Amino acid sequence: MSNQLQETMVDSRRTFAIISHPDAGKTTLTEKMLLLGGMIRSAGTVKGKKSGKFATSDWMEIEKQRGISVTSSVMQFEYKDHFINILDTPGHEDFSEDTYRTLTAVDSAVMVIDGTKGIEAQTLKLFKVCRMRGIPILTFINKLDREGKEPLELLEEIEDVLGIESYPVTWPIGMGKRFQGTYDRFSKQIEVYQGNKESYFADFDGENIDDEIKKHVDEMYLPGLVDDLSLLDEAGNDFSIEKVKQGLLTPFFFGSAIANFGVQSFFNSFLQLTSPPQPRESTNGTVQPTDENFSGFIFKIQANMNPAHRDRIAFVRVCSGKFERGMNVTLARTNRKMKLAQSHQFLASSRETVDTAYPGDIIGLYDSGTYQIGDTIVGEGKVFEFDALPKFPPELFVKVRAKNAMKSKHFEKGINQLVQEGAVQLYRTPFFGDYILGAVGELQFQVFEHRMKGEYNVDLEFTRMSHNIAKWVDKSTIEDRMLDSRVMLVEDRDKHSVLMFENDFVWRLFQDKYPSVKFLDPFNL
Repeated sequence: MSNQLQETMVDSRRTFAIISHPDAGKTTLTEKMLLLGGMIRSAGTVKGKKSGKFATSDWMEIEKQRGISVTSSVMQFEYKDHFINILDTPGHEDFSEDTYRTLTAVDSAVMVIDGTKGIEAQTLKLFKVCRMRGIPILTFINKLDREGKEPLELLEEIEDVLGIESYPVTWPIGMGKRFQGTYDRFSKQIEVYQGNKESYFADFDGENIDDEIKKHVDEMYLPGLVDDLSLLDEAGNDFSIEKVKQGLLTPFFFGSAIANFGVQSFFNSFLQLTSPPQPRESTNGTVQPTDENFSGFIFKIQANMNPAHRDRIAFVRVCSGKFERGMNVTLARTNRKMKLAQSHQFLASSRETVDTAYPGDIIGLYDSGTYQIGDTIVGEGKVFEFDALPKFPPELFVKVRAKNAMKSKHFEKGINQLVQEGAVQLYRTPFFGDYILGAVGELQFQVFEHRMKGEYNVDLEFTRMSHNIAKWVDKSTIEDRMLDSRVMLVEDRDKHSVLMFENDFVWRLFQDKYPSVKFLDPFNL
């Protein structure tokens, strides 16, 4: 393959995550993007609608029941000569770990903010991860067709709370029942809101109000719009594409995802403002997407996407070269060579076989238990590994067992498969081999229980533990006298020793009392 073709393929890719607090409208915005790409004929609704439709990106049964995303869906489509990879991340706060790992597989992020509520807790958490990783962020202020916060108040809140410069690309005219539309500062056009009808676009230089504009926009809002635009030009931030790419400035847009207003304008600008796949750091130095040799890393494993086939899919972000179905690769962690014969691309739960993929694309590989989250696979040439994925210590722990001892085989199989997906972490006690699950949030346990019942026909019994801190440790520095009911020694699923502490006070007391104990960084085990 010529280098020019590789560059063309890389330049046409956009891989991004959509992040938000629950109910901000993230999944609805995703649906409308799929509609734009011609992937679906009508957008499903998330919850509370009598149509009985479910959002395309919410495929797991519990998601349909609750109307929330609890796994990171992957969706791919073409739009305006671009190949789009959307990762629709869980918005629920309990699923932060899966979301954080997903953010390692993208080149940019779209932050959806509910215009009636402003910045919410989960938005702030996810935003901080994006900032930490230097991921460019575009912001979509949603629900402008409802009464909400004043635009200037939202602008100030974004800058103060998130600590990032902002640049409004579009600016709203009215809101709620009085919502007239938005003004695009780049194209110098008013997009007129017409309810369920298609938007009308009217040219406007931001100063001179003519009769054509008065026909479509209530005259009482126009002087205020001129004043706002003047204020933004004089006192607002200057636009800088370099700052956008460094994650230091967020362009933001106003609209209503449910009314499909402002989504197309936003998405068109998104393609211009975001970067194609970026280089990645590895043990062999920087890997460029235009490098000839294939490489990728596994950021997610999902069991039973098709319950009828009891399958497991490993999601791979392609980082360099060209993926071809049937190609031979090396799994860097084990140095094992293998042939990639079964590969898929996705629209949520539906999938199709993919024969080729390029940097930025997300492909699913059939997994019989070979892969782990964070694995690197490489084609020809020198074997290397990409930087480790973040690992987050759990804060909640439960002992778990099957209610029916006769189901122990199903229990073992289910627990091992679901733990490999990374939503919960597994620990064993050294003498009795009790199973302990660790999670970042309560909902992870509920989903685990639901899936064990639905996919493996096993009812579970949980016993809540009082411990809430886990620290990896060099076992040779531990003595029995150091352990009691408040400090417990367990093993993770890779046989590494872990001390579980009842609370932060016990953890600090232990450190003071036993300074010879050597604690380890879970990244370097």
